[in-house]
Amino acid sequence: MACAAFFGSTVAMPLKLTPSANHAGRDLTASVPAEADGVFGLACGPGDRLEGELERIWPRAAVHLKVRSNDAHTLYAVAIARSLLAAHPEADASVVLPAIMLHDVGWSQVPEDEVLEAIAPGGGRPELVLLHEKEGARLAAVILADAGVPVERADRIVDIVDGHDSRRESLSVEDAIVKDADKVWRLSPHGLDTVMDWFGLDRGQALRLCASRVQGHLFTDAAKALARGLAAIESANLWPERTALELP
Repeated sequence: MACAAFFGSTVAMPLKLTPSANHAGRDLTASVPAEADGVFGLACGPGDRLEGELERIWPRAAVHLKVRSNDAHTLYAVAIARSLLAAHPEADASVVLPAIMLHDVGWSQVPEDEVLEAIAPGGGRPELVLLHEKEGARLAAVILADAGVPVERADRIVDIVDGHDSRRESLSVEDAIVKDADKVWRLSPHGLDTVMDWFGLDRGQALRLCASRVQGHLFTDAAKALARGLAAIESANLWPERTALELP
């Protein structure tokens, strides 16, 4: 019970993009490398042979991702999937990345006032989860065809979208990575911010809820390590010793 007391306060952590000071007192930007391992763009990650596919898929997907911040969720999930692909060179990135980009387009076909009821703690509406998967598979097939993705590979992508939430087992390493990337997002700063506002939870409550829905439900060792790291950082953010510090 004593540990639970550490999770009582909410911490606002806006994204910091520019410095508020330069304590070194000189320009060091020339020493910053143009590229670094683990840092990548949307459509130019390590080992990609997608030839602009993600750039063609994204605008077609984005129009279906405005429900419950799914557009931002999807971009973070794509980034997480890229990091997991680095640990699984045997996986086909040309299946994983379009699949994770399209996995939630089906929520656009569920009545907006019922979306959160589908996944609410203590209940849920499994029929709505299945509906978003079936509709997502249908929309994904159309989007992939429009984007010029070959039919054989598109079929593999659609199979992953259809069942990415409800299917307990993974069909392949590609399916496992998509499932894991989707879940690990919940422990990211954006994931916790989003879940807090979905269900009116403070940050500690959201962290405990998300950890319980992520840990023990992942397929890859890389995702398990990433999830524990994210949960550890958020745990420290909520310690009273941390909240007492005058830090960003």
